[in-house]
Amino acid sequence: MADFTSALGIAASGMRAQATRLRFVSENIANTDTPGFRRKTVSFREATGGATPGTVELGAMRLDRSALDRIYDPTSPLADPSGYYDGSNVNLLVEVADAREASRSYEANLKMFDQLRSMSSALLDLLKR
Repeated sequence: MADFTSALGIAASGMRAQATRLRFVSENIANTDTPGFRRKTVSFREATGGATPGTVELGAMRLDRSALDRIYDPTSPLADPSGYYDGSNVNLLVEVADAREASRSYEANLKMFDQLRSMSSALLDLLKR
């Protein structure tokens, strides 16, 4: 039964990680038109420090250091004397792809969680007999 519990913990940690990733993707999409906004990224790593082997934990949130788009709009209050201001470095195509990948990874972990739950329930039913 301990194997079922640890496997459920692994699947749950994967769902938490992908949910956080989706949160960052949605923040990036929401701030596409925000001047000076830098894309947020997050990385994952295997949990350490006595955690169940295979569980996932989040790394530090990082800001994408790629160049910001330069937008020409001399009427903007943000514009410099030459008429340009810094836009964001969010690429909607990349964000949609990241959202799709995170969503599918979340679904895969959820299916694993449901499968383990039904297997443990079936095992308990067998043990009751």
